[in-house]
Order: sequence, then C-alpha cells, then structure tokens
Amino acid sequence: MRRILTTAALAAGLLLVGLTAPTAEAAPTWHLRYADGFNTAVAKGRFTDCDHNHDTKAAYCSGLSGSVRAAWWAYPKGWPDTATQWHYPVGGYYDPATTLWISGGQLHIRMWRGASGPVHSATVVPKALIGQRYGRYEERFRVSKVAVGYKSAHLLWPVDDAGCRNCEIDLPELEWNGTIAGFAHHKNSIGGDQDGYDTGKTWGAWRTSVIEWRPGDIRFYLDGKLVGHSTTAVPDKPMSWDIQNESALNGDKAAPNTSAQMDIEYVRGWSWS
Repeated sequence: MRRILTTAALAAGLLLVGLTAPTAEAAPTWHLRYADGFNTAVAKGRFTDCDHNHDTKAAYCSGLSGSVRAAWWAYPKGWPDTATQWHYPVGGYYDPATTLWISGGQLHIRMWRGASGPVHSATVVPKALIGQRYGRYEERFRVSKVAVGYKSAHLLWPVDDAGCRNCEIDLPELEWNGTIAGFAHHKNSIGGDQDGYDTGKTWGAWRTSVIEWRPGDIRFYLDGKLVGHSTTAVPDKPMSWDIQNESALNGDKAAPNTSAQMDIEYVRGWSWS
C-alpha cells in the first residue's frame, strides 16, 4: 500500500536525526496480472460467436481455442459502435470475424467499409483485467494504414455504472488521421465533464501508451513521457480495459470501399496495491 506522510509527521520523525523531509511521494506498487506478446497465430475468421457471458471473465468467443480463447474476448458481431448509437450518418457495427487476426507477433485490427453500409468495427478485451479496481495498462501500437473516418478509444469502462455515472478513462483516443489524446471523465459529472490531453503525436509511428489509475489519481504516459495528470472526481469502481476501435466521431465519414489498420505488438496490465 502506498503511504504518504504529512509534513508534520515527517518533521517529528526526522528532525531528531537532522534529516530533511523528502518531497516526492512514495512510488505505487504494481503487480503484473497479464501480458501478451501475441506469439500464438490466429487466422482471420476465428474471432466468432463471441456473444457469451459478455463483460465478465467468463466471456468467450467459441471460434477461438486454447490460450487465446482463455485470454481474449471481443465485442460480438452486430453490436453498434458509438457513432451508430449516436445516430451519425456513418456509423459501425462490431464484426470481429472480418476485422481481427494475430500473426507475426502482432494483433491486427483492420476496420473497413464496403461499397455501402456501415463500418465494420472491432474491440478486444483481455479477460484477466475485467473488473479491476485501479491498475496500470500499457500497450505498444501503431496505425499502419491511415484512412479518414476511423478512430480508437482504448478505455477503462465500469462493469456497473451504479455510483459511477460517466466514468471513463481513455488513452489512446481520437481519429486515426489526427493526433492521439487522453481523456479522464469525471465521476458522476453532468454533461460528460472531463479533462483532456492532446499529445500532438500522430498514430502512424510505433507508440507506447500507459494509463496509471489509482485512488484520486490518473496519469497518462505516451512514449515514456507524462502527457496528462487528473485528480478531479477520479473513478473508484471496478472497470475493464476495452481496446475499442470504431467509426469516427469528429464529423468525418469513412468513404465507401476504404479500410484502416492498427497493429498491436504487446499489452500488459498490472493491479495496484
């Protein structure tokens, strides 16, 4: 457990030996819960039949097998993405069978739109990190094919929003043809009040993002640099890490017969004590 002493307490214990009270807080203790370097290949078309026990650690995609089935779940085919729920002109529906596969030590996420109709979106969820209260979440990613109309919101989302209305923590987020940002949505806020941090970094290069979430404190890192720090109405309920990719929300529309692709080299998750 992290322990922070007040100035008075430090002085009482340290002046006797002529020491100066330290100004830095004690480092948090992280315990690695899950890591995946995507060394088990999975062909496109195997992330199927995922509508089982969704949003729980018992969720699964029956088209997967072995260690991948045990470790990963995907939003089922036909679930609407955010743009569709908000009635945007071009939205998407999740379609894991046509958008997800693992090869060459990477998870590949290729969203696409046909000659007409919706975007085919994709979200994957590491099951070991479902329903965790506080933690550290790291991934290495790039968008290897950029196109207008596609975005990410890799987020922490409450397993139950009772008492945690509007709770959400995002990094990386925003449209793939723009820059990467992080967002800390304030617990029980009205109108979705949030802290936002635009990193100014684009999606096309390899990036490493980290979310650190602990009591009263959210920190966002990109490529080893602190890019955001929020202490306002920090969520305190169990949340899950949803690696969510979907239709754009900034007014851009995915053109017919286009696609865009993200590659993820690894993910890691820690619990906090």
